[in-house]
Amino acid sequence: MDSPAENKRSAVLALALLGALLVGSLVVLTLFNGEDDPAADAKPKTTTPTRNPGPGGGSAAGAAAPRSGTPQAGAADGVPLIVQPDDLAKAHRAMADYMAGVTTFKYTDNTASWSPRLLALTDGGETMKKRTVLPTEKAWAVCQQTKCSSTGKAFVRRDALIADELSRGSGQSISSVVEVTATRSGEGGKTETETNTWLVSAHKGGGGWQVTGFDIYGLGNVGAPEPKGG
Repeated sequence: MDSPAENKRSAVLALALLGALLVGSLVVLTLFNGEDDPAADAKPKTTTPTRNPGPGGGSAAGAAAPRSGTPQAGAADGVPLIVQPDDLAKAHRAMADYMAGVTTFKYTDNTASWSPRLLALTDGGETMKKRTVLPTEKAWAVCQQTKCSSTGKAFVRRDALIADELSRGSGQSISSVVEVTATRSGEGGKTETETNTWLVSAHKGGGGWQVTGFDIYGLGNVGAPEPKGG
């Protein structure tokens, strides 16, 4: 059995050991905290620069460099048009003027004075001479009796065919859908409006665009008989 003196020595040794461990821990913590370099802390940290966003939210670098092999916008712009827009407008004007003209007349007109202006818009062939005429027979008799007048308006709705026959050298031609509205009135009668759609063809010759023919494309709200010369 241990004596009281020995027990006292053991307690003192234990306390001394705990004190030594505590002191050692404090020394270690002090050394580690002292390893931080104040000069290093003063240097600015290096960061990755942020790219400025380009159009649409992408990076400027990415927007400036298109992908290799990607077709550029307007790559097909080099393909020549068969008919230039300004020239196409002239063809449409010739068609509309002619179709409005053949439905514009009054009871005092006669073929000799009425048709030359319209024939100037055509190729002057026999076909167009036969078709560029005033109403005839009973229709014309009624028109003269009632002192009628007719006013035509026409506009091109769309193009059906645009061609340039290079192999035969016949030149440029266009076929377009033209809507024609004729308003007719006479003394003591009601005003009537008739709308029809025609397929009109034109060819570019030495004198510009000339109408070469027209055929009924679709009946309108009344329907139009084919005009006959007189």
